[in-house]
Amino acid sequence: MLYTTRLSKYKNPSEFSNAVESLSQHYNLHSNPDLLLSKAELLFTQCRFKQALAITSSVLDTDQYNFSFLPLHLACLHELRQTNTLFLLSHRLADLHPDEPATWLAVGVYYLTIAQIAEARRFFSKASMMNPHFGPAWIGFAHTFALEGEHDQAVSAYGTAARLFQGTHLPQLFLGMQHLQLHNLTLAHEYLTAAHGLCAVDPLLLNEMGVVFYHLDHLNDAISVFRRALAVAADIGSDPTAWLATRANLGHAYRRRHQWALALSEFEEVLRQGRRDAAVFCAKGIVLLELGRGWDAIVALHEALS
Repeated sequence: MLYTTRLSKYKNPSEFSNAVESLSQHYNLHSNPDLLLSKAELLFTQCRFKQALAITSSVLDTDQYNFSFLPLHLACLHELRQTNTLFLLSHRLADLHPDEPATWLAVGVYYLTIAQIAEARRFFSKASMMNPHFGPAWIGFAHTFALEGEHDQAVSAYGTAARLFQGTHLPQLFLGMQHLQLHNLTLAHEYLTAAHGLCAVDPLLLNEMGVVFYHLDHLNDAISVFRRALAVAADIGSDPTAWLATRANLGHAYRRRHQWALALSEFEEVLRQGRRDAAVFCAKGIVLLELGRGWDAIVALHEALS
């Protein structure tokens, strides 16, 4: 059952829940670090960063040498933009554990969070040189190039990560995203398909595949994939606001298919959940014009300008 908790959190949510319940209740392992790490990883995949951070913080408060928790802990701090905590943690690790690759990963994440990309790259590189098989360091190193728009270098770094860590779909996903940025749609589709072969139920991956289909004018495929991404996100209990971009993409695909009522429904749902984006208001206005609702279209377009 402990092995079950280490399986993909996307593919096996029900098996994971059953294993956690059994291990916690029948074997009194509710405070086992491996089990807590699996719970935190599940919460992270659901974009519930505060709850995941609460678990990782509780473990590190009692066992500050449990370095297996650090990459996930740092990722949560980055997502929540807790720069002060990252600063204090990275300084403490640098003082006490300068020989640990996770220390320099923490420093790199801190600089990444405060948008000092060059410094972040330097420390991610240091962590990867200390342990060439340290996956989070390679991914962070590649992210720094991606954030600066240096797509060729990012592709090279993600390619290294993909060769070293063939059991995860993430490097292939990131490679596909970079080629999509470069408008290399054929290569983007190839890498995303490879990632899909490793993990067919990652909502982010499905969203990116939908974007590729959208740009290739395969609108029926794009609609199908966007809808599946939203269904998978709901199945794993993810925060709906994390997938508003996917819902907006679905609305645009419906719009291009001239399915005006469905497009309007998606755009209104995006706005209802709090994403007051000028582009979404514009798209809503265009759809309302096509539906012959001129006054409502004017209101929507005024909202876009406000």
